[in-house]
Amino acid sequence: MLTQDQARELVGRSVRRIVPDADIAGTAGDEDLRQAFELDSLDFLGLVEILSAEAGVRIEEDDYPDLATLDAAAAFLSARAS
Repeated sequence: MLTQDQARELVGRSVRRIVPDADIAGTAGDEDLRQAFELDSLDFLGLVEILSAEAGVRIEEDDYPDLATLDAAAAFLSARAS
């Protein structure tokens, strides 16, 4: 089981694997991750793969909108990993 806080930390760690100098603490929960960290399509796919592997959940392409922001991604992961 993954709590909301654990899921948020997981998203932060995962983003830093793609963008090592990412300021997760300075990012609003409702800010678009792609824009905030200048993720292109391949970067975002890499993020999805990392999140999927680390959380142990399958993430389909239809789920990508649920990963748009830090808060949304954390909520998605904590719900799926339960």
